[in-house]
Amino acid sequence: MRILGIDPSSVATGYGILESRQGDDSLVLAYGAIKPARKAALPDRLLEIKNGIERLISAFTPDEVAIENPFFGLNIKTAITLGQVRGAVLVAVAGAGIPLFEYSPLEIKKAVTGYGQAEKAQVGIMIRALLRVDDDNMEEGAADALACAFCHLNTRLGQINLVENKI
Repeated sequence: MRILGIDPSSVATGYGILESRQGDDSLVLAYGAIKPARKAALPDRLLEIKNGIERLISAFTPDEVAIENPFFGLNIKTAITLGQVRGAVLVAVAGAGIPLFEYSPLEIKKAVTGYGQAEKAQVGIMIRALLRVDDDNMEEGAADALACAFCHLNTRLGQINLVENKI
């Protein structure tokens, strides 16, 4: 099973692609961030994010996509912009006909660190350790996207094991 994890942001939309392997291992196929020009108009940034997600889907053919469903803070303008970014991502995923799954930051942090209130830095350290990625300079968005993919992969593999073993 191949999973594309996405951490939406208008500045740097993180992505991470994991593939499940025999046993408990997961292989990291790619990670990084789609970074539209900061001075570009919002519609142009949204288009660049959508096109970037479409290119990733075309290049890696994921079976499923997992996206972080962010908790919105008090800043309404940021929440609206993030909603628009999510919309661009959702359109790209829907256009490819790939199943989409959403996870809260709490679910992702708990899956990676065992603690839903973990700091972002802790998530980055743990996801690099769990996936054996030797990159101390990994961008925060990419680490969060890999964490989202990891959360989803473990959730799905758990569901498959339940069905196969009729537990």
